[in-house]
Amino acid sequence: MCGIAGLLRPGGGDDRILGGIVRDMTDSLAHRGPDASGIWTQAAPGIAFGHRRLSILDLSDAGAQPMRSDCGRFVVTFNGEIYNHLELRAELETAGAAPRWRGHSDTETLLAAIRHWGVIGALQRASGMFAIALWDERERTLTLCRDRFGEKPLYYGWSGADLLFASELKAFATHPAWTRSLDRAALTSFMRFAYVPAPASIWSGVRKVPPGCIVTFPSTAAIGSLPEPAAYWSLRDDVIAAQTARITSEAEAIDELQRLLLAAIKRQCLSDVPLGAFLSGGIDSSTVVALMQVQASRPVRTFSIGFREGAFDEAADAAQVAAHLGTDHTELYIEPETARDVIPLLPGMYDEPFADSSQIPTHLVSQLARRQVTVALSGDGGDELFGGYNRHVWGGHIAAVPAGLRAAMSLVLGTLSPARADAIASLAQPLLPERLNVRRAGDQMAKLSRVIGARSTEELYLRLCSIDDDPSTTVVAGEEQKSWASRQMAGISGPLDPLDRMTLADSLSYLTDDVLQKVDRAAMAVALETRVPFLDRDVVQFAAKVPPAMKIRDRRGKWLVRQVLHRHVPQQLVDRPKTGFGIPLDAWLRGPLKGWTLDLLSPARLKSQGLFDAAIVEGRVREHMIGVRNHGHWLWNVLMAQAWLDAWSVESRSMVRKIA
Repeated sequence: MCGIAGLLRPGGGDDRILGGIVRDMTDSLAHRGPDASGIWTQAAPGIAFGHRRLSILDLSDAGAQPMRSDCGRFVVTFNGEIYNHLELRAELETAGAAPRWRGHSDTETLLAAIRHWGVIGALQRASGMFAIALWDERERTLTLCRDRFGEKPLYYGWSGADLLFASELKAFATHPAWTRSLDRAALTSFMRFAYVPAPASIWSGVRKVPPGCIVTFPSTAAIGSLPEPAAYWSLRDDVIAAQTARITSEAEAIDELQRLLLAAIKRQCLSDVPLGAFLSGGIDSSTVVALMQVQASRPVRTFSIGFREGAFDEAADAAQVAAHLGTDHTELYIEPETARDVIPLLPGMYDEPFADSSQIPTHLVSQLARRQVTVALSGDGGDELFGGYNRHVWGGHIAAVPAGLRAAMSLVLGTLSPARADAIASLAQPLLPERLNVRRAGDQMAKLSRVIGARSTEELYLRLCSIDDDPSTTVVAGEEQKSWASRQMAGISGPLDPLDRMTLADSLSYLTDDVLQKVDRAAMAVALETRVPFLDRDVVQFAAKVPPAMKIRDRRGKWLVRQVLHRHVPQQLVDRPKTGFGIPLDAWLRGPLKGWTLDLLSPARLKSQGLFDAAIVEGRVREHMIGVRNHGHWLWNVLMAQAWLDAWSVESRSMVRKIA
């Protein structure tokens, strides 16, 4: 895991000047790679690469970057891990295409694979997470590549006469010609989803490389030109093809999922530094830890976060799972003051508005883990692949209710305050089976009242995923544009199972732009590498063939994953309502974070900055503070945008004038 940055100056440049610019860019990413740094330049084509290294494999200088291929044709700066690089080395050796290896780094393997199979062929064979910049000396081209799900970030855009690329946006700000202009459509999309969907960034003219794609620039690229990305892999195509290749045997499916996860975890445990895992006590992280421990010769180091508020606390559950598996477990209970200390760090951590509030406990659990390990495995991806979200379970049932009845239910539910809904749920809880009990019922009922009146399946899904149903009204002069994921979904022809449609949409958007970016920034801020076994190439291809009945059963998600887990952990320890690393946001905004909230969202401040409709924000703040409604997540969106704006305070004044 590392940080990369660089530039292409068409027409050429001076080595000293190019190197100095890239050194500044790279130094801004030192938190991603504290162990070493490297710069490579070539004046004639105007190319310069920078690298910050977090040493994981081959800690010697033989793994240093930027790295040139043995044939001299390619130079690479690379962030990530190629988990199957040893298998690729063996394949290259069998084909007689292996160089004389200088070390055992996956970077050297990647260069040899590109030389033999080409960029597309190498990426299609690679199983891993990566952001890659490759200079081809013969073709005089710069190619930017991103892994299948976008686990590793990669931005690109023009600054004056230079095409820049970097792992994080803060590197762009170091360029001497960099100017900032806020993308109003990106801000509007952020208010809907709590993240900026790819390929947009918060800055006009700067894009994210979409997952599973490459973008190539010739050395003679026209200044300002941004060619369309080309896909080397498509999850959409795999899911569509799997509709006619379903797995039929449940017993074989359970065996195969366990086999594939064991293999993926074994590959991802390859490391020359200490390694552990996050453990929330939920299905996915417990499955990963259980299968790690099965293959480990010593107790796996596991880490969890807890809260004093019972509805949000899974630390006790995680501790029980850890005790059963025999892991070396560490937990930390978070006080509001601890969370408050993280908030000022968030704008610099994410560089653009980002408002998944679990970013706070994710950073804290990363900080906790980094005291003992350099690499941590997580259970992310299981929900998207195997139907783990409430919207997957209930979406089809809601859509089946007649439109008139849904509209009436929406009106009735809308009259319930969060406290009354919680009280009703508390009375009903003893009468319901455990699988139908829902934590934080008031919040869930409020969300149900918002979505149940949707007029179509597509609108229903959009409301289920939206924090703000009408963000173009909230943002001053707001507008929305189609994201890369929405264009992918619009390109589907022919029937697709409704559950497959939902999980595919989540995998293309929420997983990439929210979950994986949240974890990457939260962990890399403390130089911790995270790995995601559920997103192993073979596991993903298998999941596409699993029929909906093996994912959702008895109104519960991830049936197939549960069957694997129950082989290792007693069912009663893990079959509980889903929580994850959430925080008691609604209560904190009324309590320990109230002063900060009211200051940042004061009407005078909002009107002077001109980003959000002050009257709308003021109304929601008032409703939230008196407890009529829980608007915590919506308010967190605005708060994170405001905090981000303050962090870029010098630039924000001119930026606001441009959009007002």
